[in-house]
Amino acid sequence: MSQSQGPRFAVGTAIFGDLQPSDVALVAELGFPGIEPYRGWLMHYVGKPQELKALLDEHGVTLCTCSNGGPGQLTEFIDPAAREQTIADHVAFARDFLGVFGCTHFKINMGARPAGGTSEADLASLAVTLNEMGRRVAELGIRLAPHPHIWGPIERPHEITRILELTDPQYVSWIPDAAHLNLGGGDPLGLMTEHYDRIVAVHWKDTEPSYRGYTGPTPTRAAHDEKILYKDLGAGGVDLPGIWRLLQDRGFDGWITLDLDPPRANEGEGTIEEKLRINRRFVTEGLGVERL
Repeated sequence: MSQSQGPRFAVGTAIFGDLQPSDVALVAELGFPGIEPYRGWLMHYVGKPQELKALLDEHGVTLCTCSNGGPGQLTEFIDPAAREQTIADHVAFARDFLGVFGCTHFKINMGARPAGGTSEADLASLAVTLNEMGRRVAELGIRLAPHPHIWGPIERPHEITRILELTDPQYVSWIPDAAHLNLGGGDPLGLMTEHYDRIVAVHWKDTEPSYRGYTGPTPTRAAHDEKILYKDLGAGGVDLPGIWRLLQDRGFDGWITLDLDPPRANEGEGTIEEKLRINRRFVTEGLGVERL
């Protein structure tokens, strides 16, 4: 894809929960060319990917990737005793599901964060799993793309840098999420600039403006339960215009997924459609993107 064609935008289906045909229709109606589901909310299609492909084709929507997780797929990336089963489960999903849709990258979360934080030994063990998994899915024409996520083993800036040092760039890329980098105490634009060459796709959401430049401890799940940490694009915690300029300057031509949580009515967020329209408006009007 040439620089003039640029990136494409997808909707992360976490906002819907279990994916339904009406959700795909809404994504298409709003003009988004792609979706990015989570396996755990797609179990009714996991065993029949052709049925989902027919639905997406009907609406002209591309499945850019599908995140891992859910029943029947082990996600113990650090424990050496669980390594082979975790790898085998992921390779099978890449082959039997992602391959049906022609996905070229596999976005993965990396399991639970170890109690007390992620040690250097944990990082080394995790890297072994990622390198071997990446090598095996590369044989299927798919790039492995771990996704730093708060409350996961890779959330802090030094952990991101270290896991990229320990993994083979031939087999392991990464997918940064602007809000997760921010909430994990990192500089999203700085981290994405430093490690741009390993980026295969991007997730966008925002945070409260008070998190701009934040370097403190990662907010807890309890804090997120009390008040949503993930905000609509343009909220001000993340320099999204700066990130957009970086992607344009570097000729990024991958997928940008608007990875939004379901709206919380008690926090005045409105409906799913209203939330998607608000975030779409930021992309098209706030950033001046002419083609989603």
